[in-house]
Amino acid sequence: MSAKRLLVVGAHSADFVWRAAGVIAKHTRAGGEARVISLSYGERGESGELWKVPGQTIENVKKARHAEASEAAAAVGASFESLDLGDYPLIGGREAIDTLAEIIRDWQPHIVLTHPDKDPFNPDHPVAHEVVSQARLLTSGAVVEAGFRTAPPTEFLVFEPHQPELCGFVPSVFVDITEVFEAKKEAMAAMRAQVYLQQYYTERAEHRGNHARKVTGDKEIRQAEAFQRIVPNVVGAL
Repeated sequence: MSAKRLLVVGAHSADFVWRAAGVIAKHTRAGGEARVISLSYGERGESGELWKVPGQTIENVKKARHAEASEAAAAVGASFESLDLGDYPLIGGREAIDTLAEIIRDWQPHIVLTHPDKDPFNPDHPVAHEVVSQARLLTSGAVVEAGFRTAPPTEFLVFEPHQPELCGFVPSVFVDITEVFEAKKEAMAAMRAQVYLQQYYTERAEHRGNHARKVTGDKEIRQAEAFQRIVPNVVGAL
């Protein structure tokens, strides 16, 4: 049996770190493969620390962000690549959808994670959701014969946004990341252009760990990540 494949798509190069690094680490430690794709580097809107350097340029910021994200991905056993579409605003459109669709057809992931479809404070996150949603639907071809190359349907979930209550995010899955939390912390530490987010997402993991303990009664859970299923999962029995 081939390894289970997890595809994580973010609008910016650091998005996967804050929201899904724990799940990626658990997935790869269990023998799965994980691939992270950012649609942009977040070079304009999410690299404030880098722009404090005198004489800074867009290209240098992109290089720094690529290095940071590659280091973070390696910490949790994943690969990293960026489509470098630009940010603030991120423009989706046909080319972006087609490029991602080809990646899905070629790699055939079992699970796809991305942003929710609403975010009143970030113009790029909903665009990323739309690109991923469209690409995923195109690759499955409505599960019928089609006039283009298809891939098997995937599980489809969105990860927790920065302000969940304002984005219509209601968790339907908690993943216990206690055993891999040190790997997530290492990944977060690699994102030096956004050090201000490390404490927030450490605390968020602990909050979700508290919720997961209440749901399960498992007192060993200390940290968790939250996700919302967009497509129902299918099981043989309850």
